[in-house]
Amino acid sequence: MLKEKAGIGRRNSVKIIMLGAPGAGKGTQAQKISEKYKIPHISTANILRANIKEGTVLGKKAKAFIDQGLLVPDELVVDLVTDRLKQEDCSNGYILDGFPRTIPQAQALDAALIKIDEFIDFALDVDVPDPFIIERMAGRRACLDCGATYHLSSMPPKCEGICDRCGKKLVLRDDDQPETVLQRLKVYHEQTKPLIMYYQSKSILHSVDGTKDLDEVFAQIVKVLGE
Repeated sequence: MLKEKAGIGRRNSVKIIMLGAPGAGKGTQAQKISEKYKIPHISTANILRANIKEGTVLGKKAKAFIDQGLLVPDELVVDLVTDRLKQEDCSNGYILDGFPRTIPQAQALDAALIKIDEFIDFALDVDVPDPFIIERMAGRRACLDCGATYHLSSMPPKCEGICDRCGKKLVLRDDDQPETVLQRLKVYHEQTKPLIMYYQSKSILHSVDGTKDLDEVFAQIVKVLGE
């Protein structure tokens, strides 16, 4: 069973935020957590796409900013996230992947969660040095249709170049090109890494060694969360 933390959020539920540099393996580990503990893996990018596709009120607001080439404001992203967290499949907890990315976003999220009697239980930092990240991301492949991700050495698709989930072609995303990775790492160190100190100050930060293989990293996470 998941370790319980008295007085935090819903009873017998667990709320997790995934931290780490781009390419650290947060998404892969979040999916493994989701499968083991039967809680949804929530990607803010997927929430945004779904709301825009469905034409929800929040989705229309977000699209208006995107169409102008602007970033979606933090307040609107928080509204999208908290709206998602109210759904029934989140009653036993959830894993947030890709948000928050900055201290102001984390503070806005905390304020929104308090309003619905929610608190984050664990902030899991998948720690990987920059050289590992650059090498690792060069081997990543993604399905632009369903969003599934693979790695040529550690998690290859069953059929080379083809998505296991939907059968579409896999590509090396622009985001995974070496020059782009270096820029993303620069932004991460400037904007997102301070979140480690933020959640450490709340005594909910747990770091795992993300340079190990997938199963070893997951074993570290299970040790933190409990069986």
